[in-house]
Amino acid sequence: MPQPSGPQPLEGVRVADFSRVLAGPLCTMQLADFGADVIKVESPAGDDTRSWVPPVDADGTGTYFSSVNRNKKSVIADLKTPEGLSYARKLVAESDVVVENFRPGVMAKFGLDYPTLAQSRPDLVYCSISGFGTGSGAAMPGYDLLVQAMGGLMSITGDAESEPSKVGVALVDVLTGQNALAGILMALRVRDATGIGQEVQVNLLSSALAALVNQGTATLATGTSPRRLGNAHPSISPYETFRTADGTLALAVGTDRQFADLLRVLGLNTLVGDTRFTSNELRVTHREELRTFLEAALLEDTAKQWQEKLLAAGVPAGKVNSVGEALELAAALGLEPHTIVTDAVTGRQSHQLTNPIRLSRAAPGYHHPPPALGEHQGAPFTPRPSPTPAKGS
Repeated sequence: MPQPSGPQPLEGVRVADFSRVLAGPLCTMQLADFGADVIKVESPAGDDTRSWVPPVDADGTGTYFSSVNRNKKSVIADLKTPEGLSYARKLVAESDVVVENFRPGVMAKFGLDYPTLAQSRPDLVYCSISGFGTGSGAAMPGYDLLVQAMGGLMSITGDAESEPSKVGVALVDVLTGQNALAGILMALRVRDATGIGQEVQVNLLSSALAALVNQGTATLATGTSPRRLGNAHPSISPYETFRTADGTLALAVGTDRQFADLLRVLGLNTLVGDTRFTSNELRVTHREELRTFLEAALLEDTAKQWQEKLLAAGVPAGKVNSVGEALELAAALGLEPHTIVTDAVTGRQSHQLTNPIRLSRAAPGYHHPPPALGEHQGAPFTPRPSPTPAKGS
């Protein structure tokens, strides 16, 4: 795995990370990958996900916690005690960014909210992550499953005849973490230009709704909520999964040319010119009839063989892989999807998925496994240099 040869983009940026579980820690880990000094502030009990086991990593750390906490330092600060609160305030005073995902109002009780801190630190970038915003939904619990349910995502996930289903990972948390990352980087750019920070607010429900994209826009335009279609697409056909002789194959046929090539490879020449299938709109209308023809042909060979034949013909097709097979595919394609992070002092190791962001002049660094609870307690923090406003600001 390549390591950065020069300064990383966020070198010199310190992050006081009060977030827990997934969305916030994912955001701060990606900041740390590109050079930010991230101090993870934990309660004496630690991040909730430390106890979410099994499975565990090579060093015994739960893989849930491990997946979003590499490259960080861990300190303990019990905000309910004077000593812990004093420690947290000193850390914030020496940080450029604060990230938190407590229920709205909690940080204000400790004087660690943005309006309070901004009085003495107008250059501070402060990111608040909530479940349902800071208004009338402030007290609602921000769990990914609830947001997938209440945000409409589950209503369009699953087979038409099955019950609504969640996505296989906490996808809304992931999307919210990425939105937080983008917001922080934009706020840092403004701060570097003007010397003035600002508050970044993201919430799980808004992230989920924005991620509905065409399905959400269609609902606004028509007044009708979409229904579950399983793996099918509401506006394209064939764009779904099919059984083969030994597994499942995904077809993503988006053009008439691709459809003609699909029929040729499958030996379905009798369907060429069939008025039910001559345009995408007609194929959507006659989706089930088309599916019957395609699946009968696909059952004659394996998913891997069809993938090879169809891709060679320019038809988008792919075997439905397990997670392990997906990692093997990415590695075979040279995408370096995973690495082992080794602590230079203790030799402790952690299996990690790599950062998906690639920059031409910098590479993400993987220097430290996820920290043990309070591992860096008492470590001195170097003073934070004041940002210099750009000329003309």
